[in-house]
Amino acid sequence: MANIVIDRIKKSFGAVDALKEVSLNIGDGEFVSLLGPSGCGKTTLLRIIAGLETSTSGDVRIGGKSVVGLPPKDRGLAMVFQNYAVFPHMTVFENVAFGLRMQKADAGRIKKQVEKAAALLHIEPYLDRYPNKLSGGQRQRVAVARALAVEPQVLLMDEPLSNLDALLRLEMRTELKSVLQASGTTTVYVTHDQTEAMGLSDRIAVMFNGRIEQAGPPVEIYSQPATRFVGGFMGNPPMNFIRLSVQNGAVALGSARHPVPQFGGTEIVLGLRGENVARTPLEEGLRLEVRVAEPMGSHLLLTGTVEGQPVRFILPASETVKSGELIGLKPDLDRLTWLSPETGEALSRPTA
Repeated sequence: MANIVIDRIKKSFGAVDALKEVSLNIGDGEFVSLLGPSGCGKTTLLRIIAGLETSTSGDVRIGGKSVVGLPPKDRGLAMVFQNYAVFPHMTVFENVAFGLRMQKADAGRIKKQVEKAAALLHIEPYLDRYPNKLSGGQRQRVAVARALAVEPQVLLMDEPLSNLDALLRLEMRTELKSVLQASGTTTVYVTHDQTEAMGLSDRIAVMFNGRIEQAGPPVEIYSQPATRFVGGFMGNPPMNFIRLSVQNGAVALGSARHPVPQFGGTEIVLGLRGENVARTPLEEGLRLEVRVAEPMGSHLLLTGTVEGQPVRFILPASETVKSGELIGLKPDLDRLTWLSPETGEALSRPTA
């Protein structure tokens, strides 16, 4: 296996900068997701790592060796695509063996590696079948098995589960995590689905507008977003952002005042996850004007306004709240995020 160093990679298409000096270190055997909305540059970065796209400047090193200028076949990697890309005229065995045959592996190694990869992906019963006799989830398993059979240093995956229905995605996500933990392959995974990224990754690199906004473990990305974009992109519902007035270094959170980081402004933005509140008497907490109350089975989702600003909060399913009601909510003071209204960047926690 191998580590990957992405060093100040820039990619321009004419006057448009698709990537703006992106840097990221990926450890040996680590699973890192490139997460972000369409057009953020995540697939362009993956294609540069793969050698399918040429960077304008910067360096990519795999296992300590620069791969800039090397063709994809000489980079020691394999790719799994969104559309499976299995060969319909080949059996599952021949599909899984394809990369090994391109390497001119001997028959004994081909048989051993195909059987090993098939066992990992639980497709041993289908080795003699053709792809048209398989389900979508089974075809995707074949594509992953073909990539793993060549024992690549690096596995690159571009939205590999997006063509599957919801139940199959959940099943494949579980299988994929188990398989890649067993193989120890360094993996870079492109997705726009935060649930996939949270569930699969050792670390997530959240991308926006050609830059990495934040890179870190999933729980850290979720609970301590570095920017307003990260907080708003991660989570369902996304983080609430409430603009509050600062007086004497503190803001009013219901009947109490709470210290905020010193940054010199008269207003600050409070970032608050929907689940990090509890119901409290109206005079003691944030005043939520409930517009819609939606029982979701496991919880109650409330949509409304605080200080005239749109918010969504989650309460236990046992709570009774009606649309149009005015209720008090007490924030968990250990889980507040403070952001600059001007830059959208997170501020350090207050010392008091």
